[in-house]
Amino acid sequence: MNTVDTPYGPLKVSGPVERFPDSGLRSCTPAGPTVFATACGPLLAQHSTDDLRRRTVQPVSFHPTGLLRALPLEQPTAIETPAGPMNAELVTFHPDGSLCRVFPLNGKLSGLWSQEDEGGLARPATLDTPMGRISARLIGVRFDPTGALLSLTLWPGETLEAPTPVGPLLARVGVSFRPDGSLRSLEPAGPQRVPTPVGDIQAYDLDAVGISGDLNSLGFAPDGRVERVSTNLTQVAASGPKGERRLFAPELRESLCGDSESEPVPLRLEFDEDAVRVRTRLDAPWTVLPLADWTLRSEPCLLQFALPLGRLRCPG
Repeated sequence: MNTVDTPYGPLKVSGPVERFPDSGLRSCTPAGPTVFATACGPLLAQHSTDDLRRRTVQPVSFHPTGLLRALPLEQPTAIETPAGPMNAELVTFHPDGSLCRVFPLNGKLSGLWSQEDEGGLARPATLDTPMGRISARLIGVRFDPTGALLSLTLWPGETLEAPTPVGPLLARVGVSFRPDGSLRSLEPAGPQRVPTPVGDIQAYDLDAVGISGDLNSLGFAPDGRVERVSTNLTQVAASGPKGERRLFAPELRESLCGDSESEPVPLRLEFDEDAVRVRTRLDAPWTVLPLADWTLRSEPCLLQFALPLGRLRCPG
């Protein structure tokens, strides 16, 4: 057992100690009960394990300033956040010490502990958000240093109805906000028609993964217009200045389920005042179509009839 110096006082640690190039403390594992003074009050760091959810003690990490970066907690702890009280098993902080993220659960998934097991412990949190008071099971929330709520990440299967510049939409995975409270993005829970400079698009991304609600496939500009959208159900026909014609549609790939079937890759579009950018694959370059030169219109994508939505997911 060793002792390291921190801005919070001497800390008894076990195992390796990780340091920054200037020898400042980057991370370490508490050797016993240790309480840290934080913006959320005194918090007890994790120092023990169990057989299923948390089989190792997760290290405490620090910013180069010496202040806490991430603090796993010994047990679920009620903390006060700018949006209201939450239970937390992991909290992170900005370099200035202000609250950054709150995670109600922090179990490690394995062959002995599944996402369903972890989700069974999730309880709804009731928070005040820019879209009103919500109650939902959350993977995590994120704040900026001033305390403004920046994002909500939802548990799989959880949805929220969100007011948006194009009307109320049902969201899954996540919702994000700007510091002023305006809606930045959300992940549509199902195909939802939204207006864009190329016509109505059926916004829906089959590839959306609920890791973080910070950046979602349907994005809004500060003035409320749609500035980003992904779709598996719409294609865009383009006519160029010299009479050329192009069609941008969701492409097919081999199913990630490994069953030799095909599934569509979402078509991604971004809009600004002068141009539309289109990408058919994540590893493909963006095609830029200046609106002064190209005429674009949205159309239903025929893939949706060949591959019904019910077949586009791997079995659970």
